[in-house]
Amino acid sequence: MTGPDLPPQVLVLFGATGDLARRKLFPGLFFLWREGLLPAAFRIIGSGRHSPGTDEEFRDEVRQEGEGWEDFASRISFVTSSADDGSELAEAVRAVEQELGGDARRLVYLSVPPSAAIGMVRMLEKEGLNERAHLVLEKPFGTDLASAKELDAALLDVFAPEQLFRIDHFLGKEAVQNILALRFANGLFEPVWNAQHVAYVQIDVPEEIGIEGRASFMESTGTFRDMISTHLFQLLGFVALEPPTAIDAEGLHEEKAKVFRAIRRLDPAKVVFGQYEGYRDEEGVADDSQVETFVALEARVDNWRWKGVPFYLRTGKALAQTRRTITVGFREPPLEVFPCDADGEPNELVLELTDDAEIFVDLRAKRPGPALEIAHARMSLALVEAFPGSTAVEAYERLLLDAMRGDQALFTSTAEVERLWELCDPVLADPPPVHTYPQGSWGPQEAVDLPGPRGWRIPEERDARERG
Repeated sequence: MTGPDLPPQVLVLFGATGDLARRKLFPGLFFLWREGLLPAAFRIIGSGRHSPGTDEEFRDEVRQEGEGWEDFASRISFVTSSADDGSELAEAVRAVEQELGGDARRLVYLSVPPSAAIGMVRMLEKEGLNERAHLVLEKPFGTDLASAKELDAALLDVFAPEQLFRIDHFLGKEAVQNILALRFANGLFEPVWNAQHVAYVQIDVPEEIGIEGRASFMESTGTFRDMISTHLFQLLGFVALEPPTAIDAEGLHEEKAKVFRAIRRLDPAKVVFGQYEGYRDEEGVADDSQVETFVALEARVDNWRWKGVPFYLRTGKALAQTRRTITVGFREPPLEVFPCDADGEPNELVLELTDDAEIFVDLRAKRPGPALEIAHARMSLALVEAFPGSTAVEAYERLLLDAMRGDQALFTSTAEVERLWELCDPVLADPPPVHTYPQGSWGPQEAVDLPGPRGWRIPEERDARERG
């Protein structure tokens, strides 16, 4: 369904005065409206415990630059609510639905801490706001397996499975979806996408920024819960899944769940926790905090396709670069056939998961000249340049639109969430020691050494060495 084909929508955004709403949700909705992708009839009701003032003051708080803002903003209002009392919100929703017409649907966006999620779900049930609704939930989905199961039970007591949309914005990125296109739409790649040809996979998501004033979140959650049990394992699932019967919700969820079931119990010796120097000096951080701001680990997928291939995952704060990179390293052919020296560095397929997505392959070629000299070269595909005139859709924009459409393909299923917590719980129960690392570095030395002599794809110094 395109925007005009969608029924009228009432979008209820909990946490509407928070950072996520300001940076992603309102900009995303404004973009969809300007592109003609929202339904012709819609209203946005922001909600939370504390009122920002009048509707006009709230609109000023979430103001976006661009033509048409005043027209768009006229559809935005704010109503206070909490887990204890949602009556005023329910009344406002029903009043707006009367205005929009009897076929109006609800999109409820729940961006609250895990400790508050069940109470909010019960409030939605009490006020009847679960009817005709799609519920979008922000991560983390619980804090461990027990709390995830408790949350899932509460959700499924109030909502049908097809009403639930657990959002992981990494899966909405164009570049992540291109993993599927690259693998399954090209005969060049799928035949070699297995342990016979692939030596290793690296999923690397370092960040230059620190905690940016989010001490309470980091202290209660940590990087392992925040990033590994969600984003990075989900990326692993996309890289490693078997060909689905169809690229749809059922097919993708089924195959990702199989991959997650095949992941071997994490080896504590292959998990590295780190904390950047100065973290304990951040406002709101305990003086003796052992919370990890960095994680690197090795995972193994014990199925026929991936047996023996290490998957290296790394993410953290206050590192040397901000990147979103997946690297697939291929096994080497015999190089003795060449009459000159050819180094043992591998061919690598690299997917840069930025908004300006790029896919490239580092390989060997003959250097121009009279001698048969082998050197490193690069074949690249910049998607913006390959498809001029196309409009890239940011992750939240895509996922908000999919949730309105009822398309769960790029969301996370209950089975996936619970299986990933099964994998993560033993590490949380007996965490490795937390090593300090300098800000602006690549993390603790134990993590730098984790992939062995070949090292991590990034930092870029390795690229320069490879290309000579």
